[in-house]
Amino acid sequence: MFLIFGVTPRERVLTVVAFVCEHCGTHATQHVIESASRLSSFFIPLLALSRRYFVVCSNCGGTTALTKDQAMHGVEWASHHREVS
Repeated sequence: MFLIFGVTPRERVLTVVAFVCEHCGTHATQHVIESASRLSSFFIPLLALSRRYFVVCSNCGGTTALTKDQAMHGVEWASHHREVS
């Protein structure tokens, strides 16, 4: 009997906001990203082992770690400040 277990990292963009990057000092879009490591069996995800949140600058690629509260605040802020074109 074979059991195939694995841990796979998954990243998803939660929202995109625009503000001044702390690394390059440029006003640019920033991607708020959730990264989760998932345990899987036979390629079926079973549970998330760890989650981390960070923001990535689209100008310089600099990353800054966020707490879950900071990431969710960014998602809420972006939903309230969407530009209508």
